[in-house]
Amino acid sequence: MRGKMDKLKKLMSKCKCGVYISVNEHRDYYETVEQRLGDNNLLNDCYSETPKDVLKKMIETNTMVQLQFYPDTPIGFYTIYHYDLNMALDEALGALDEGGNDG
Repeated sequence: MRGKMDKLKKLMSKCKCGVYISVNEHRDYYETVEQRLGDNNLLNDCYSETPKDVLKKMIETNTMVQLQFYPDTPIGFYTIYHYDLNMALDEALGALDEGGNDG
């Protein structure tokens, strides 16, 4: 758990604006991951940015982590979908490192 908290703190320190985490929101509506993605037109976004093996695992495990963060402005953001919070945090930090955000 400590590793996840350290990663979350690092992500928060690199973002000038908000960081939002949603886990299994689809279950609040009695939906599967696949249904939720289809209902919200998120599937197209996921297909373009999320590896197919990750999408497959999200559907298999019925687990959806959505991590949205705003590194520079309140209108420019990244959204990462995953089945594992730790891996989603790694991807977020990697995206910021690739984007040149030094925090």
